[in-house]
Amino acid sequence: MKPKRIELLGVPVDCVNMSQALSAVEEMMRDDRPGMVVAVNPEKVIKARKNPALLAQLREARLLIPDGIGVVMAARLLGLGKMERVPGSELMPAICERAARKQYRIFLFGAGPEVNRDVMEALRRRFPGLRIVGGQHGYLKENEMPFLIDRINASGADVLFIALGSPKQELWLEQYLPRLKVKVCQGVGGTFDVLSGRVKRAPMFIRKMHLEWLYRLLSEPRRLLRQTALPRFAARVFWQFVIG
Repeated sequence: MKPKRIELLGVPVDCVNMSQALSAVEEMMRDDRPGMVVAVNPEKVIKARKNPALLAQLREARLLIPDGIGVVMAARLLGLGKMERVPGSELMPAICERAARKQYRIFLFGAGPEVNRDVMEALRRRFPGLRIVGGQHGYLKENEMPFLIDRINASGADVLFIALGSPKQELWLEQYLPRLKVKVCQGVGGTFDVLSGRVKRAPMFIRKMHLEWLYRLLSEPRRLLRQTALPRFAARVFWQFVIG
């Protein structure tokens, strides 16, 4: 069953929880055309409002997961629909766990050479039997992309995880998705860093308090500029709530 899709400040997002997101991924696995899984958080909402190409690409995605708690709370406040936070960093390993059981084939594209190698090894340890059929770091030139597309298609991969950061990974998918033979493509941002052990997620009690964004900001002060999107997002949501 297709998830309910809403418009939050003019940007689409699906009303799903983790179980429903995985069901949507399984539905894509049965389809003949590749499907895109994209995370939506307050930062991406602000970017998409200013970037018509990114907004158009989001509208083409098969699954738009509510990655940020701000998106979840805003949707509830505005009466648009009920959803639960589905972090991309949790959806990717959940897909890998299912892939190990069902023998789906995985290809990893993005991050630096060492991170790409390390996340491959970490996933194989965590999910015995996982079929990782290829990997490629993200530092490729544009003229090398046709060779990468050929490699991915020749590998027989069912699922492609792309860690190029946003909006680069979404725009990459917009350009190259029609040439891919995979079933599912998920943009995962910095998830390779997390799964490889280079970046620590917030402790569970902080995640349950929905303060992971604050933990990441305190851990990585260079994210401060990016986090300025949060008050702008909150202000726009509040204004939308006031004017109805």
